[in-house]
Amino acid sequence: MPHIDAQELAGRYAAVWNERDPELRRKAVHALWSPDGVHALLPPQELRETAVRLGFPTAALEARGHEELEARVARAHEEFVASGEYTFRATAAHAQQLKDVVTFRWESVLTQSGEVTGGGLEFVVVAEDGRILRDYQFVGV
Repeated sequence: MPHIDAQELAGRYAAVWNERDPELRRKAVHALWSPDGVHALLPPQELRETAVRLGFPTAALEARGHEELEARVARAHEEFVASGEYTFRATAAHAQQLKDVVTFRWESVLTQSGEVTGGGLEFVVVAEDGRILRDYQFVGV
């Protein structure tokens, strides 16, 4: 496994969710994730509780492959970034690599004030080419 600049990967990861241009965002998704890459999200507590009430013991959400990943990133962009109210950023100097795993933290920030409004932990497994194979997102951790 080649050495990856974990902090640089974290920065590119945060940047893809902020990218306003759909074509540049699409290219960034392709550069960041492998063609069969997976993004799995542990949803917020209220969604997990609803899933349990509906008979689903685990409520993980998943996007697989470039097309689904593009849709996932675009939807999050529309929901949080497009209005200009929020932006995402990787936290400084917390990314780490151990073999083919990179972990880092990210934050949701109010654009005008810089106030942190949320965040989470990212646990990614990278391929030999440095692109993400598996992306596990834990919001609020």
